Amino acid sequence: MSEKKAGILLPIFSLPSKYSIGSLGKEAYKFVDFLKESNQNYWQVLPVNPTIYGDSPYQSPSAFAGNYYFIDPDTLVKEGLLDKEFVKDYERKGERVDYGYLFQSREFLLKKAFERFDINAKDYLIFKSENCFWLDDYALFMSIKEYSANAEWNKWNKEEKFRIDVTALTRKYAGSVEFWKFTQYEFYRQFARLKKYANSKGIKIIGDMPIYVAYDSVDVWSAPDNYLLDKDLNPVLVAGVPPDLFSEDGQLWGNPIYDWNKMKKDKFSWWVNRLKVAYKLYDVIRIDHFRGFAGYYVVDSKETTAKNGEWRKGVGKAIFDELEKQLPGAEIIAEDLGVITPDVRRLLKYTGYPGMKVLHFAFGDENSDYLPKNIRTSNCIVYTGTHDNMTTAQWLEELSDSERKLFAKVCKPRKKDNLCDCLIKTAMSTKADTVIIPMADYMGLGKEARINAPSTTGDNWTWRLASRYNTAALREKIKTLSKRN
Repeated sequence: MSEKKAGILLPIFSLPSKYSIGSLGKEAYKFVDFLKESNQNYWQVLPVNPTIYGDSPYQSPSAFAGNYYFIDPDTLVKEGLLDKEFVKDYERKGERVDYGYLFQSREFLLKKAFERFDINAKDYLIFKSENCFWLDDYALFMSIKEYSANAEWNKWNKEEKFRIDVTALTRKYAGSVEFWKFTQYEFYRQFARLKKYANSKGIKIIGDMPIYVAYDSVDVWSAPDNYLLDKDLNPVLVAGVPPDLFSEDGQLWGNPIYDWNKMKKDKFSWWVNRLKVAYKLYDVIRIDHFRGFAGYYVVDSKETTAKNGEWRKGVGKAIFDELEKQLPGAEIIAEDLGVITPDVRRLLKYTGYPGMKVLHFAFGDENSDYLPKNIRTSNCIVYTGTHDNMTTAQWLEELSDSERKLFAKVCKPRKKDNLCDCLIKTAMSTKADTVIIPMADYMGLGKEARINAPSTTGDNWTWRLASRYNTAALREKIKTLSKRN
C-alpha cells in the first residue's frame, strides 16, 4: 500500500502580491517552499484560464489560454521588458482581488512590455509553432473582441462572427494578434518555470478542468460544429443541473452542449489536445462535473430556469478509452460530487480514476457516503471542503444540532480542541490515499476566506492570503495535522 499523500488547495489568484492579484512570481515560489517545509505533496489550484464577466475561472474565453493577469510584472522587469519605476505605478495591495482595476490596467502594462519584446526570438517562434492549433484562433478572437468593445462574438459583424475569411481577418488585426500571442508565451514560460521548481521540491501541481466551455469563447467561435448550435450559431440547448434541496429552480449554467456524436467521430481530438496542453501546466488534472460524461442535464436555451430540462445519456467509456490511448497513464481526478447515479459509479470504476469525498457533506445522516467509516476505498481524494464550500470555521458555526452531535461522535473533539483541526485530523484518518485541505482551513479562517458561493455574485474568486501567513508555527501545525496515519 502506498504512503498517504497530502496537499493544500490554494488558487493562484489568492497568493499574496503587490499587483492586485496573485501571480507566477516570487510569492508562488515561496508557497512551493512553504508546502515542502510543511511536508506536503500537492498544490491544488483552480482553473488558470482567462476570466471575463463574473470573474469565474470556470467561464473562460478559452479552454487553452492562460490568464494573463497571472503574468508577474517583476519578472518582466528582470527580462528587461519593463522599467522598475513604471511597474511601481501598478502596485495595489488590497486584501481582495481587484478585477475591475485589472481589467482597466493590466492589458496596458503588458502592451508596454510587448513594445520591447523581440518577436523574432527563437523560443517565441518555437512556442507559436508548437501551439498554433489553438494559439492562432485565440489571438484572433481576443483581437476582434478588443476592437469590438468586448462584445460577445455572436454580436460581431458578419465577417467576424462567421469567420468568412480567417486569413483576411488575421491580416486586418495583425498588430493586436501578435500581442495576444506574446501574452500566452509569457504566461506559459512563467508557469513552466514554476512547475519545474515545484517538481524539483517534490511538489506536484493539481489543475482543474471545467467540463464545459463558455459560449462567449474562442472554443465555440472557432469550431461551432463541436456544439449544438442553430444556423445563426446560437445554442439550441444549454447545460445546468435540475432543482434540488438547495435550489428550487435548479442551476442554469448556460454553457453550450457538445455535439458528442461529432466529437466521437474525430476521436475526441479537441479533448485530447486540451489535455495535452493542460499537462504542460499540471501533473494531475481534476475534471470538473465528471458525472456529465455518464449522463448530462440539458435545458432549452429559451428557458429562464433549469426546471424544465432533461437528462441525456453521456458519451461514457469511449472518450476515456481514447484518452488512455493517446495519453497513457495520465493522472486524472474525477469530480464525482452531486447526484451520483449507478451509471456514474460504473464509469468511475471503469476508468479507475480516484473520486472525491467531501467531509462537509458527511454529517447530514449516519448513512452518508462521505462519513469516514463509509469511505471504504483508498482510491479517492478526501477534502474537508472545496472551493465551492464554506470554510470549515464558517461551516462549523452553521451546523444544525443533529449535525453537531454526529460531528462530535465521529471526530471526538476534546474540550479545548480546535474543531477545524479535528476535521482535518479526521480527513487524515480515512482510508483515502490522498487528502487535500483548503489553505483557509489550516488557518482557521471564517467566511471572509470563502472562495466561491455558487449561484451568487459579489465577492467570489477574490480571497487573498495575507503575506504574513508563512510562519514556522503554521508550517509546524500543518506538518502535525497532516501526519500520515
